[in-house]
Amino acid sequence: MRNTAKRPIAVIIILLISLFLGLAMDTVWDIAEKKTHPTDFSSYVKTYASEYNIPEYIIFAVIETESGFDKDAESSVGARGLMQMMPSTFEWLTGPEHLGERLPSSKLYDPEISIKYGTYYLNYLYKKFDYNWDNTFAAYNAGEGNVAEWLESDKYSDGKGNLVNIPFKETAHYVKKVNDNIEIYKKLYYKNNEGVTENE
Repeated sequence: MRNTAKRPIAVIIILLISLFLGLAMDTVWDIAEKKTHPTDFSSYVKTYASEYNIPEYIIFAVIETESGFDKDAESSVGARGLMQMMPSTFEWLTGPEHLGERLPSSKLYDPEISIKYGTYYLNYLYKKFDYNWDNTFAAYNAGEGNVAEWLESDKYSDGKGNLVNIPFKETAHYVKKVNDNIEIYKKLYYKNNEGVTENE
């Protein structure tokens, strides 16, 4: 008769080793993702997330998508800074219709100014497009005029205020990338919604 008494112990040991290795792999993966998804400039993000009622992880995700946290970034079309705002948009947002500070476009390379105005603009677009994040991200990338037109078209909208077929490939990719980055930031830094400033 074979001795089977040791089998449960062996199974438990194997399960424990598997669990440990699984947790270890998760930890290694999280460390790697934190390298590619940092929380630089977190004091500014926290300040303006609270002031303009935007979740912090959304601001971090947009910065990661736009500039990879390079405060000196400039796109081929002239968007500048961490949140890659066009000087013309910045001029409009610093004007009397919005924040009224009348700042020069060179200020877009200042991390605090970039985060302040980028977050303010996200708040503006979020309200304009009926509190729909995908529409907000699309407008941040392609302009609010384009998104307004797409939402009026049966070809691009479901008729209920949702974009279902973004005609610009770059914008469609952008919206997906921001959403992917949001999920990563939430997983890494905002488990159980701790530290999150949510919109009402």
